[in-house]
Amino acid sequence: MSLFSATAPAHNWRRFYFVALLLTLLFRGWLGAALPFTGDEAYFYWWGRIPAGGFYDHPPMVGWWLAGLIAVSEAEWWLRLPAILQPALLSFMLLAFLRDDPHATRWGVATLVLLAPASVLDVLITTDIPLVYFSVASALVFLSAVRGRTYGLFALSGLLLGGAFLSKYFAVLLGFAYIGWALWRPAVWKWKALALLVLCALPAGLYNAWWNSQHCWANVMFNVFNRHGNAHLSWETPLLYGAMMVWLLTPMVVWGLLRAPGAWLRQAALPWLVIVPLSIFGLLSLVKTIGLHWVFSFVPLVFLLYGRSVSDVTLQRTIRFAAVIAAVHVAAVLAVASQPVERWASLLGERKYAGVVQTVKADEVIAALGDDVNRYELMTDGYSPSVTVGYNHRRYWPVFGPASSHARHDDMLTDFRRLDGRDVLVLSKEAPELTDYTPYFRDVQVDLLTVRGAKFWRIRGHGFDFTAYHAGVLEPARRYWYAIPGWLPQQGCFFEERYFR
Repeated sequence: MSLFSATAPAHNWRRFYFVALLLTLLFRGWLGAALPFTGDEAYFYWWGRIPAGGFYDHPPMVGWWLAGLIAVSEAEWWLRLPAILQPALLSFMLLAFLRDDPHATRWGVATLVLLAPASVLDVLITTDIPLVYFSVASALVFLSAVRGRTYGLFALSGLLLGGAFLSKYFAVLLGFAYIGWALWRPAVWKWKALALLVLCALPAGLYNAWWNSQHCWANVMFNVFNRHGNAHLSWETPLLYGAMMVWLLTPMVVWGLLRAPGAWLRQAALPWLVIVPLSIFGLLSLVKTIGLHWVFSFVPLVFLLYGRSVSDVTLQRTIRFAAVIAAVHVAAVLAVASQPVERWASLLGERKYAGVVQTVKADEVIAALGDDVNRYELMTDGYSPSVTVGYNHRRYWPVFGPASSHARHDDMLTDFRRLDGRDVLVLSKEAPELTDYTPYFRDVQVDLLTVRGAKFWRIRGHGFDFTAYHAGVLEPARRYWYAIPGWLPQQGCFFEERYFR
């Protein structure tokens, strides 16, 4: 009998699972240690380095987790540990949930979770990591509660949903799925269960609303108003969403679910937890590009749905196919990692290549600044460059100028009033327009800095003029990003209190 076949006894399916577990953990551990911190990760690092009750653009959970991790170590692999271990821990959760299912389904679904493309490649510590943990746990507890009509488990599912909400607002899509389940063929016990679930999730929502009311409604302004300026009807973004889902789930899983919907629609509550969120994303894709990481919370649930819907033979073939795809991804990563940084100069273009050097060789960029790191207030002209260089420097770099609607947590951290009269150095990946700087300094000097063939411009401004900056940058920022609707009750706003009172 082969090591892994559909008719093999449980220990053979289990053996293949543990082989996949070991190999994926080894690869993800290496990747988590070798990959330089990305801009998003560096941004969230500063949430942990300067912890608070909330942060500008998302709920606070990942910042709270990172604060605890940073207290132990700031090594990349350590800060990424919740991400590195996530596929393994999700597979353990599914094994526990499927303990009464046939061994092929139980071990097959757990193996699919390990071999999925995102499970192989994603080791980044972002807001999505706690969101996935809490969402999948809430969903599995909810399914157990439905199976036994156990109100205590509905309460636990609600508490976990609250944790997901404090991680990222996409948790509400899971909440919509719970509501859809309750509305379909309603029954008194369903309404009681839903009410208990919502009651237990509510404190997290109330806390987040309270914090927002004290802080310019920052999360709401970003997620509801400020980030959607480029939204428009498009035929390309739905196709991109579909292609992304095929890649995330593998073609065999997508084809199997589309070919025989009757096999999985008969399952109790589980289809609601997949169809509702992914359909909402599908509708959003008509006007907006759906981020790859947005759907991570629902991918394990799709595998669960698939594993319970197909034959053991089909599941076996799917796992073998997924293993091949995983091996191809690993080979691609190793091939990229073996190339020198300079190889990407001609492929990416000048500005993107500078971004790669700034991320991968940030220590060399900082070293190239020489004595300027001590003589000037150090800044960049964008949020990602500031947090990335700042993480590697272990010194926070503020953002000079208007920047964008994204990642404006710097508005909370930097008080430009205290910089009045100071000398500032702004590092930029683009040749600067002097008119963006000369109104705000007594004099401005610009020179070019080259690191590994990447170009950076060093803008030295002497004698910062806060009054001019207030009129030219802060007042427009107030109009663009802090135009809070009157129907939102305000208890406080850091931006208003600091600069306009």
